[in-house]
Amino acid sequence: MPYHIILLVLFAALLHASWNAALRGGADRLWSMTIMCVAVAIASVAIALFLEAPAQTSWFYAALSAVLHVGYNLFLVRSYKVGDLGQTYPISRGSSPILITLAASVFAGETVGPIAMIGILLVSGGIISLAFRGRKLAVPSLPYALGTGCFIAAYSVTDGIGVRLSGAPMAYTVWMCALWGILMPLVYIGVRDAKSLFTFRPGFMTAFIGGLISLLAYGIVIYAMSAAPMGAVSALRETSVLFAAVIGYLFLGETLTVRKILACVVIAIGTIMIG
Repeated sequence: MPYHIILLVLFAALLHASWNAALRGGADRLWSMTIMCVAVAIASVAIALFLEAPAQTSWFYAALSAVLHVGYNLFLVRSYKVGDLGQTYPISRGSSPILITLAASVFAGETVGPIAMIGILLVSGGIISLAFRGRKLAVPSLPYALGTGCFIAAYSVTDGIGVRLSGAPMAYTVWMCALWGILMPLVYIGVRDAKSLFTFRPGFMTAFIGGLISLLAYGIVIYAMSAAPMGAVSALRETSVLFAAVIGYLFLGETLTVRKILACVVIAIGTIMIG
């Protein structure tokens, strides 16, 4: 994998951990996530006006990915409702690289070399180990965290295929994100109401800026998947748990144990093997 791709994906991992921490720290996470999506929609439409549309063959994948992203949002919000960042985040992010590698093999005909495959397994294993408490995987939100991981795998492979058919990674990204950013507020209004969505409250700017950060982070990942294997890119992206562990310790009052440090070392070794 080219070194500039590795550095870009690691930067996206830092951005991803940042906006997840902002979401986890919010009081009304469904509202915060929806405001993030509003920001994504506004920015995406503004950028799309200056770009040519992606190839028509990629539009099905963009629409499917937008729907899958809404499912991911709902599962993520639910998992954070009953679990902390240090447990929920590793399960959802750690399960996705292996799922993506398998799905990319089936649907996109991708193959990963043995060393990179070991690296992916180390990254996923190290990430998931962060969720253990002693020898037990006691995660109250486990079904939703695993569901979140499945949605991550589904939309990642969908976008990996779509962006390669699009002929224009940036245009594909912003149009898909625009669709996603429009769908999520509609879902929120259906679940609650329009008045509560558009009522200004504390945390609005944090959520709005978080949405812009999430757009940049995922745009980088989609670009990387247009030039590198999806499973390897996903595993590198999920090193965001390293940043999440530090952010959770510094700002959310979560613990940083010897187990977490050792897991971070395993993740780092896996990252080097992928690179």
